[in-house]
Amino acid sequence: MGEGRILIIGGGLAGCEAAWQAARRSTRVTLYEMKPKSFSEAHHSPFLGELVCSNSLKSEDLGTASGLLKEEMRRLDSLIIWAAERSRVPAGSALAVDREEFARLITQALEAREEIEIIRGEVTAIPGHGVVIIATGPLTSNALAEAIMELTHRRHLSFYDAISPIVTSGSINFDIAFKGSRYGKGGDDYVNCPMNREEYYRFVEALKRGDKVPLRDFEEAMPFEGCLPIEDLSERGDDTLAFGPMKPVGLIDPRTGRQPFAVVQLRQENREGTLYNMVGFQTKLKYHAQDEVFRLIPGLERMEFVRYGSLHRNTFIDAPRLLHGTLQLMADPRIFFAGQITGVEGYVESAAMGLLAGINAARYLNGQEIVLPPKTTALGALVGHIINTYVRDYQPMNINFGLFPPLGQRGRRMEKRKRMVERALRDLEVWREAIR
Repeated sequence: MGEGRILIIGGGLAGCEAAWQAARRSTRVTLYEMKPKSFSEAHHSPFLGELVCSNSLKSEDLGTASGLLKEEMRRLDSLIIWAAERSRVPAGSALAVDREEFARLITQALEAREEIEIIRGEVTAIPGHGVVIIATGPLTSNALAEAIMELTHRRHLSFYDAISPIVTSGSINFDIAFKGSRYGKGGDDYVNCPMNREEYYRFVEALKRGDKVPLRDFEEAMPFEGCLPIEDLSERGDDTLAFGPMKPVGLIDPRTGRQPFAVVQLRQENREGTLYNMVGFQTKLKYHAQDEVFRLIPGLERMEFVRYGSLHRNTFIDAPRLLHGTLQLMADPRIFFAGQITGVEGYVESAAMGLLAGINAARYLNGQEIVLPPKTTALGALVGHIINTYVRDYQPMNINFGLFPPLGQRGRRMEKRKRMVERALRDLEVWREAIR
């Protein structure tokens, strides 16, 4: 660990993006990744940039905040967006990827950069000198989590994400299930398993009775609202799922010619179309309970699991009280944080914070002024969330238009969003020129 280079801890999306952005600015980087010498409870691949929860990076539609964020990152030569576009699988208006190919492309791209040295091994302490980016993500190892807690005076929060199951396409009964997207958008990108009223309520009752994985004594369950386990949602009321992840609106069952009472959607997981992910079915049910409960879904009676759903830890710091808008630690400006550990939620949001950390750390190391992205951009809006000290109980957040400064003009929602997108991309170009 020497001077004159950036030390990045963590080879997930944020760490990889940070390394890429710094290297593109002729800055030497050492990237530490503990795999394959050590794996978290949710990781399995030796590649960098492994996806664990879903293979979807959400909407590409420029009328959405998620689509805008992707476009901003694309214009800033994001490695993650580049790899996603070259490993994509059909998913309607969403950008979904073949996980293995996606991670392989990221790994190969970083290994090819002469500015980047990749060291495979676990870092258990934060380096006491040099510019450091901590991008260890929601599955930070216990030893390093302890070191981060000491660094931040134990001011931290944690919650838990649940992973959706993946099944083989050959085990789906297409005499019942049918392909199609809501309102016909995106063609036949999703597999739909329709339920009538009786089937739906029988499933909900079984789901609520299902055997769940108990939390350990030291764990405190604080699930992110947008990633709640399916069984937790069912506890909010018998009809909750039918108005949430199992909403049937915009889908017609070809067997009946009518809209079903509820529907379970599956999204293609790999390019070959041999694997499908159960959309919105994050779960902490035990494996045997998943076998019993999920096979009550019409069309999935003989489903073959290639990955069961599971629960894993997610850790993030109290960023508004610890970080500057530059993503630097207030107590030690040579230390940057990036990714989900800062309190953003989502693959692309995590990579976006890596992008900014890589740019900012390179400028800091090279003695250049750090210029923050405008608040009117998606990147700036996310930073605004991170440093929002008005929030008493800081919680993770996806990018959304509610984080952007208002236009101060009246108009229909879609027209206002269009103007917000135009403003964001215009202001991004000004900022991009400033950091060249």
